[in-house]
Amino acid sequence: MPFQSRPWGRSVVTSLALLLLFLTLPARAAEKMRLRVDDYQIEAELSPHAHKIQARAKVKFTALEDLNVAVFELHNALRVTKVLDAAGKPLSAERATQDSTVRVQLPDGLAKDASTSLTFEYEGELSSADDSPVQGLKLASIDDDTSYLLYAGRWFPVNAYGINRFTSTISITLPAHMLVIGSGKETVTSNPEPKKALAGALPTKTYRLVSDKPSFPGTIIAGVFQDYTSTEAGLDIHVFFKPIHKNLGAIYAETALKEFTYFVTLYGPLPSPTLRVVELPDDTVPSAWAPEVAAIANRAVTEKVNYRLLANTISHQWWGVAVSPASRDDWWLENGFARYSEARYVEQAAGSAGLEEVVKDMSVGALAYDTVPLATVSKLDEFSPEFQSLVTDKGGMILHMLRWVEGEQKYDLTMRQFFAQYAGKSASTEDFKAIAEKNYGDQLTWFFSQWFDSTGAPEFKAKYSIFRLGSNKGFRVVGQISQDLDLFRMPVEMKIDTDGKTEEKRIEVVGTESPFTVETFGRPRRIVIDPDDRVLKNSVEVRLRAGIQRGQALVQQGDLAGALSEFNKALDSNKNSSLAHYRIAEVFFLQHNYQASANAYRESLNGDGEPRWTEVWSHIQLGKIFDITGQRERAINEYRQAVQTNDNTQGAMDEARKYLQKAYEQPKDSGPVSGN
Repeated sequence: MPFQSRPWGRSVVTSLALLLLFLTLPARAAEKMRLRVDDYQIEAELSPHAHKIQARAKVKFTALEDLNVAVFELHNALRVTKVLDAAGKPLSAERATQDSTVRVQLPDGLAKDASTSLTFEYEGELSSADDSPVQGLKLASIDDDTSYLLYAGRWFPVNAYGINRFTSTISITLPAHMLVIGSGKETVTSNPEPKKALAGALPTKTYRLVSDKPSFPGTIIAGVFQDYTSTEAGLDIHVFFKPIHKNLGAIYAETALKEFTYFVTLYGPLPSPTLRVVELPDDTVPSAWAPEVAAIANRAVTEKVNYRLLANTISHQWWGVAVSPASRDDWWLENGFARYSEARYVEQAAGSAGLEEVVKDMSVGALAYDTVPLATVSKLDEFSPEFQSLVTDKGGMILHMLRWVEGEQKYDLTMRQFFAQYAGKSASTEDFKAIAEKNYGDQLTWFFSQWFDSTGAPEFKAKYSIFRLGSNKGFRVVGQISQDLDLFRMPVEMKIDTDGKTEEKRIEVVGTESPFTVETFGRPRRIVIDPDDRVLKNSVEVRLRAGIQRGQALVQQGDLAGALSEFNKALDSNKNSSLAHYRIAEVFFLQHNYQASANAYRESLNGDGEPRWTEVWSHIQLGKIFDITGQRERAINEYRQAVQTNDNTQGAMDEARKYLQKAYEQPKDSGPVSGN
C-alpha cells in the first residue's frame, strides 16, 4: 500500500495489484513473435539460506520465420554459464540487461517451421528487486522462509510472455523440510546424499512437476506450509498457508470451493479439478496465478476473507490458463474477463449493490487512461498503468455492457461457448466477437467499434416536457437524451419516478440527440438515465476518481509533483472532495511539509465525507503530525477523535489506540521525498 497504513477506499486490491505488478517495466515495442517455445525441461537446485539457484533448462522451440538469432527473456540476476545446441555444441550468447534478454546466435540458422532445442545452464542469487524485470518489485526470491519463482520473474528463458503457451517438466531440488507448490502432476523423491554446495549439507528432496497441456506452468512457490484439503463436489482444493494462518485454512478452502464451483457453472468445467491456493510473502505482488495455482499475499489472508481478490485470481484458471490472448491487443480477453468474473461473483455473493460498487470501480479505471483504443493497446508499454487499466477495467466494462446488449441468457451462452471452443488455445477479439454475434443474432460491429476500436464515453443529459392527458389518462413525457459522441449507439435504460408506479423504458440512443416519448399514469417527478450503470459513461464522480487514480499511479512512480497536479485537477470536479484533499495531504506528508499536510487533512475532514474512512484516517494522520512536531496533547486529542468514529477500516482503531499509548515516531531513515 502506498504511503501510510491506510485504506485504498472503494477501489479493490485486484485492480491495483495489476498496476503494482506492471508499473515500471521498461517499454517494449510491439514485436512479431519470431519463434514459439514448445516445451521446457528444467532442473533447478535451490539453496534458500544462500538465496541461490543453479539451473539447467532445455528449451525446445519452433521457428515462425527464418532465424539467425534466438532471443529469450531471463532475469538479470541470473548469469548464463553455458548454452548448448541440440547436438551439445557450445554456442555464444549475448546478455542485454536493458531488456532482460539473452540473444543466442544460431550459426547454421533455423528455417521457418523447423524445430530445435537449446540448453541453458545458469546460476545466480535471487534475494532483492535490484535486477528484477520489474524495477523495484521482486518477482523471484529464494529465502529460508519462502521461495517464489513467478513466471513473470523470468527465472527461466521466456519467449513472448503471456502469449506463448508451452508444456514443461520442472524439477526442483531443495531442503527436505520445504514443500513445493506448482502446476502439473507431482512426484517427490528423497535424495540420499545432501547437496553440500547448495543446501548447506541438509537432506534434500526433488519435486518433479509435469505439465503436458500447453499453458503457462512456470510458477514455483516453496516453503513451510500447512496444507488444508477439501474434496467436496468432486474438486481437489488445497490451501497452503503459513503456520501463523493455519486456523484460516478451512474458511479459505470453503470460499475457494464456492468460487470455483460458481465459475464451473458459469463457464464450464476445467480439464483439471485441482486448485492450490497458496500464500505469498508481502514483498511481491498481491496475487499471482498459474495452472492449478492461485496465490495471494500474506496481507490478504485475514479472518474476513478477501473474496474479491480470491475470485479474480481463481477465475484466471479459465481466462489465462485455459484461454489466453493471441496477441497483446487481445490481452483484455485475460485480464478483463477475470475482472468481470470477479464482478459476477460479487453479484452472486453480495447482490446488485455489490455489483454496483465493482462497476463503479471498473468505470473509473476504464476512463482513467482512455487515451488509445483498446484495439491498439500494444502501442503502449504493456507494463504501464495505462495498458493495465484499459485491458482490465475497460475490458471488464465491455463484458458488462455486452451482457446488457445481448441479454442475460445470450450473454451467458456466449461466454460458455467461447470457453468451450478455445479452452487450451489462444484466442483473438475477432474470435470472441464472432461467437457473440452468432448468439446476438445480428452484427455487433457498432458495439465493438464504439468500445473496442474507439475512445471516450458519453455524458448523458435529458431534456423533456410533461403533458397531462385528458380523461384521467395520465401524463406524457416528451424529450430527448443528449450526449457529445456523434457516432455513439447504445441501448440505454431510462427510469421515470412518478407519484405511482415507476416506469422504465429502453431507449436506442443514436448520435448526439435521441428523442423519446413515454406515457405514465402518475405525475413524473424525476428521470434517471442508465440508473443501473449498464453503460460506461462520464460523470463528475468518475472524473474525480479517475484523476485520483492517475495521481496515485504517479505517486507509485515517485512523481509527487505530477501526483499533486492530478489531485488538484480532481478537485476541479469537486472542490469539496474529502478523498482528493486526503490524497493531497498524503503527498505533503511524504515531503515532510507538515503544515500543508495538516491543512489538507483538515480540508478532508470538512469535505463531503466520501468515502467514510477519510474521517478516521485524517484524525490519525493529524495525530502523527502533532507527535512529529512535539505536540503530544494535540496528538492524543486527534487519536481520541479517531477512536470515537468507531470506524475500523484497515485496522484504524488498532492504529489509533497504539499511538494513544505511545507517540508516533517517524522512521529514522525517512527523508524528504522529491516531487521531481
